Amino acid sequence: MAVPAVMPAAPTPALVLESSGPVLLFDIHRTPYTPTGRPIALDGTSRQLGWTGTEGSGPTLVWTLPDPDRRPSLHRVAGTPLIAQVTDDGEAEVARRGLGGQWEPHLAVLTDEGRPAGSVWVRDGGSCVMLPFDPNEAMANLWTEAYLQALTPHVERVLALGRSAYYHLRPVVPRHLQIAFRRRLAHQQARTAFPRWPVEPALHDLYDLLFGLLAGALGQPVPSLAPWPSGRRWAFVLTHDVETAAGLDGIEPLRAVERRHGLVSAWNFVPERYELPASLRAGLLAEGCEIGVHGLTHDGHDVESPAALAARLPAIRGYARMWGATGFRAPAMQRSWAAMDLLDFDHDASFPDTDPFQPCRGGCCTWWPIMHGDMVELPLTLPQDHTLFVILEATGPGAWIEKTELLRTRGGLAQVLVHPDYLDETGSLTAYEELLATFVDDPAAWFALPAEVSSWWRARARSSVVVGPSGWEAVGPAADRAEVRLLPERRTTMPLRHAEERTSPRTSPDRER
Repeated sequence: MAVPAVMPAAPTPALVLESSGPVLLFDIHRTPYTPTGRPIALDGTSRQLGWTGTEGSGPTLVWTLPDPDRRPSLHRVAGTPLIAQVTDDGEAEVARRGLGGQWEPHLAVLTDEGRPAGSVWVRDGGSCVMLPFDPNEAMANLWTEAYLQALTPHVERVLALGRSAYYHLRPVVPRHLQIAFRRRLAHQQARTAFPRWPVEPALHDLYDLLFGLLAGALGQPVPSLAPWPSGRRWAFVLTHDVETAAGLDGIEPLRAVERRHGLVSAWNFVPERYELPASLRAGLLAEGCEIGVHGLTHDGHDVESPAALAARLPAIRGYARMWGATGFRAPAMQRSWAAMDLLDFDHDASFPDTDPFQPCRGGCCTWWPIMHGDMVELPLTLPQDHTLFVILEATGPGAWIEKTELLRTRGGLAQVLVHPDYLDETGSLTAYEELLATFVDDPAAWFALPAEVSSWWRARARSSVVVGPSGWEAVGPAADRAEVRLLPERRTTMPLRHAEERTSPRTSPDRER
């Protein structure tokens, strides 16, 4: 479905944004701006302010830069969770005086306990907005999962020790005892306050808030590149991790479901845990599927630390070259931002958007891809089949469908993971077919392989928005498929039940019908 890469001017584009430095919000949305490298220094203090605004008219959006000696903490602004340093109103008064004008508080920033922590201020009726936090810090803290160390460093150390002990003991613990333990633990995990499960919209709500404040100050919406190509409003990616030799027998039943709907998928294999027949791999590739690497041995130590990953990477990369694989997913989604930076794959799918049930809890809090150095991270945004049907004991695809509907509404990436190893145990084959049947005919959906999404995201990241004869237009390698949008957009959001509203992890849409 081809669409023009031009957004007619309404109003006539005259927006030339400058900034004191890189602005992640603009980089992600491909909003055009020019960084000057000049923050605002306040006379008589060590305080500096970041800023962005229209060329020649002074700063429009201003924010306090973080103090390297302070730790970020959990706050809320307009109901949206925010993990950042927050400057209180007393400290911010120095900055307001330095900028001049008449200032009024616009939005309260609260601690997680509900106490006042600071305010978003507006000057002279809204022509300038001052944030008591650095939006770059707030965004990066989420998608890198830095909030885990910032909020609960002692808990993270204990959990790291627990993960190591678990994987050493797992081979001698009967499987039914492992499942029983995880089910009991899940009751507590499902009540995690942040990031919430099954959806944590904090990052995307923050995007909306910031674009709303900026557009209000500018008096016009702000251009961006749509996240998906050719007029598609959301994306759907099908993936499978084959964990054991028994899982090889489950490939054909899953492919049969996908063939009935004209779909292809990505298959991640563990090279040194079982033998992967060359004919099977060739058959999948011939059908248009993608092959990826799922660690080296699936023993829980592949991505235990940057040092452990570095030791195994030569073998992992060797198998990737032999298979023609460009994608990676860590076993059991074990990951760290620093460790994954070593991978040197085209794309990785080891970060969930939110998942309290895995050995590495947390999530990157986004349903869009992320540029991770030279690699594209593709977040896993639907609950894993084993978690949903075995640990939480759901009886149908309701939770999958509900989350996908939300991602569809908000223009996200729906990435599903179904293990062929557990089809009999989970009963997920029927649920998977119902999930695909629900969305396969949606003309707004882009059903794509991980490598295709990665290729698009790279092209989009090298493209930008400029003013052309007819209005805003896209230029660069994505221009022929890119759509220019003006932000903020009017959108009806669909609330999703959060974990704290559930009386038990077993509560699901299927059980409530």
